[in-house]
Amino acid sequence: MAAVGADRAPNGATSAVLAAIPLGGLEVPDPLALDSGGRVTSVRQWERQRRPELLNAFQENVYGTTLPAPTGTTYRDAGGNGSAKKVTITVTGPQGSASFTLRIFTPSSGKPKGTFLLIDHRGSVGDDPSSGGYAPASKITGAGYALAALNAEEVAPDDAGSYRDGVINAFYPAGQDLPADACRTISAWAWGASRAMDYLQTADAASTGIDPSKVAVIGHSRGGKAALWAGAQDPRFPVVISNNSGSTGAKLARRDSAGESISAINSQFPHWFPETYKRFDGNADALPVDQNELLALIAPGRVVVASAADDGNADPQGEFLSYLGAAPVYELYGLGNTGLSSTNWPPATGKSFRGPGMSYHLRSGGHGLEDADWDIYLGSNLFTR
Repeated sequence: MAAVGADRAPNGATSAVLAAIPLGGLEVPDPLALDSGGRVTSVRQWERQRRPELLNAFQENVYGTTLPAPTGTTYRDAGGNGSAKKVTITVTGPQGSASFTLRIFTPSSGKPKGTFLLIDHRGSVGDDPSSGGYAPASKITGAGYALAALNAEEVAPDDAGSYRDGVINAFYPAGQDLPADACRTISAWAWGASRAMDYLQTADAASTGIDPSKVAVIGHSRGGKAALWAGAQDPRFPVVISNNSGSTGAKLARRDSAGESISAINSQFPHWFPETYKRFDGNADALPVDQNELLALIAPGRVVVASAADDGNADPQGEFLSYLGAAPVYELYGLGNTGLSSTNWPPATGKSFRGPGMSYHLRSGGHGLEDADWDIYLGSNLFTR
């Protein structure tokens, strides 16, 4: 195992001395290497020592400090009937309240086999179910599953000038600048997914037949970044699905020159991540963490990584390598089989690779959440080992 020396990042940030593993010609952080030296050898040590270290490191360097639990939460039935339901979730913090919508579609008969909680960053899921593409409610319910769509735009607008206008301003004074390490949009969406999960655990949600122990949080692209961060922090999600999440999602940060770079994402979307993340613009090797460790934080829950062969901006090879780099933690739980027939890039397109705790597929074509992706998700028995 090679050692990576300390690197100095812009603005004086210094990375830790990391133990590394070779992956795709790179040296990436070993998720089982302790900050104090030594290596994790048991599930107990992972859960009590290493996992908290990594969560803190991702908050400090990448996603920002997560919003605290709300001081109060209410749920209001906002309409719908039969197999379609709309709920308004209102959360209260020290600076006020904010509300956002959760839409739920269930099969017309029988209890759902599981629920897909979509972080809908497009705000495109309306009151009536759609039949195909990005959020095919009728396809999902027809397969015996439920779809719960969280309106991420209401949680935190995807806009540099107004992103605080949702839940963030319920926790920070609106007239003051946010701290440099405070959460921004992506982290707020992840927090919103956990508040949606709070609702899915209520008796009201149970009346729809939803089983809160069978909920997959899923996001596409920027929503996939949020889904991974939600699943890394909240172990209530037994399945976490990243669809074409790319930079600061499933893609290895240390492949910064492939696809979208850290500096490019921070420049184009300055409201997604905290100011502290900008220290690593052009200096990804200085990060004390990498995205394979984010995927590893989901263990023992099922992590699902979906890439698209022609999605160069998201760097599908970088997503694939990150998936491989999370396997050592799954191995601790006896779930280290990735399901892949080979670790060589590229794998076959259009094929589902499923292990006991990890799943992967590479779809042909470009960036998108498509029927072909949903065919794999719905046909893979994701809620069983």
